[in-house]
Amino acid sequence: METPSKNGYANVNGIQMYYEIYGQGKPLVLIHGGGSTIQTTFGSIIPLLTQNRLLIGVELQAHGHTSDRNAELSFEQDADDVIALLDYLKIEKADFFGFSNGGTTALQIAIRHPERVRKIIAGSALCKRNGVPSQFWDFMKNATLDQMPQLYKDAYLKAAEHPENLKTMGDKCAKRMVDFKDISNEKLQSIKVPTLIVVGDADVMTPEHAVEMHQLISNSQLAIIPGGHGEYIGEITTLKPETKSKEFIVPLLEKFLNKKKQD
Repeated sequence: METPSKNGYANVNGIQMYYEIYGQGKPLVLIHGGGSTIQTTFGSIIPLLTQNRLLIGVELQAHGHTSDRNAELSFEQDADDVIALLDYLKIEKADFFGFSNGGTTALQIAIRHPERVRKIIAGSALCKRNGVPSQFWDFMKNATLDQMPQLYKDAYLKAAEHPENLKTMGDKCAKRMVDFKDISNEKLQSIKVPTLIVVGDADVMTPEHAVEMHQLISNSQLAIIPGGHGEYIGEITTLKPETKSKEFIVPLLEKFLNKKKQD
């Protein structure tokens, strides 16, 4: 596990938001998935990305080290919180890489704060309810803490100041998904920054959903990678003993991030 050069907390919109900083170069903000932490989502690829980038890993409301507020989770609020953290760090503009729920948050940042965004990587992001099989919603309606991956629970219990809030975090994550509303075509079409949409061919989100996103976001590229939800970045629940870092898509990400955009 890579050790951050700096970590800390920022008072952001009424919560204490935890962050980690690695490396040097142009800033790339890492936004983890639902129920996760910086390390459970991105721990496998941070050592690879940090060679050429200033990485800013964030932990969102009620996740990991970050405190909660007396409000439900929302992608819009998460987007605003991330931007407020960048204000605190005095970073005017950045690239953003969000995975799963973090990918949806990254898209909301591009919608709500386009002036702060260079490029977006939306990994396994959900924009429409029909982007996942119908049984996903049945599962979420009946989700319990027992069904949360043990690796997520362990990471939360290790990081959180109040580990007794684990169930609250899990319940809020499930409720956010049960209440999920489509991002309108108009809002997706408003995204003009270069966007890379990534999905696994056996992902939770369907390849057809990724294609639809690609068609709606005019300045986008699409990569459909063999494997399941997060295998392409070595998300912690996908790791196997034989997993090799060369299987991760870091070269693809770097090629996209480093490409000069046409102004």
